[in-house]
Amino acid sequence: MQIRRADDRGRSHHGWLDSHHSFSFADYHDPRFMGFGHLRVINEDRVAASRGFGTHRHRDMEIISYAVSGGLAHQDTTGSGGVIRHGEVQTMSAGRGVAHSEMNASDTEPVHFLQIWMLPKEAGTSPSYGQKHFDLAERGLKLIVSGDGREDSLLIGQDVDLYRVLLSEGEKAVHTQKRRRAWVQIIHGELVVEGALLQPGDGLALMDSEQLTLGARGEVEALLFDLL
Repeated sequence: MQIRRADDRGRSHHGWLDSHHSFSFADYHDPRFMGFGHLRVINEDRVAASRGFGTHRHRDMEIISYAVSGGLAHQDTTGSGGVIRHGEVQTMSAGRGVAHSEMNASDTEPVHFLQIWMLPKEAGTSPSYGQKHFDLAERGLKLIVSGDGREDSLLIGQDVDLYRVLLSEGEKAVHTQKRRRAWVQIIHGELVVEGALLQPGDGLALMDSEQLTLGARGEVEALLFDLL
């Protein structure tokens, strides 16, 4: 078990962008935190009104965007696009190459989101895009992204299950691991995972756990990765 505290993450501040990096990214490099299994990037981004990431290219990367507040607008060279808000998730398989932009959809309000990158299971595939709303009234663990698209989850090209965690004060959830690694990323609230107290922005890496017990202190929103 290893806790990655929020305040220990890398940070990039460019005025219009305030980004915190759980793993090495761009100009932030820490050889201790280069990724976790196939999980390569977790960036917590806040982007100013009318600003964002102009058109740029990706190749052989599975990209997940999770909206926390505000609206994030996506456009790419496959002709796909849309705006996601809280409760919505986007996936993009870059495959053999795709260009896209990610912009704040508002002229007045910031957007807050998590961008997640995972290495693909297979290189050189056809690019693809997905977007889905997941009901915020559905509590507990909700499968939102997977490698097989089961339970109406979004599909990506990697053997991983990504769950959204929504718990209220005193509630608990139990997850049975299918793979060797688990990563828990806290968005809001305080969550106790296997005795470790996690706060907003914290990440927790676990290896070879058969079951994870999660207990909420107040209202909690988090992400749970079950990965190789």
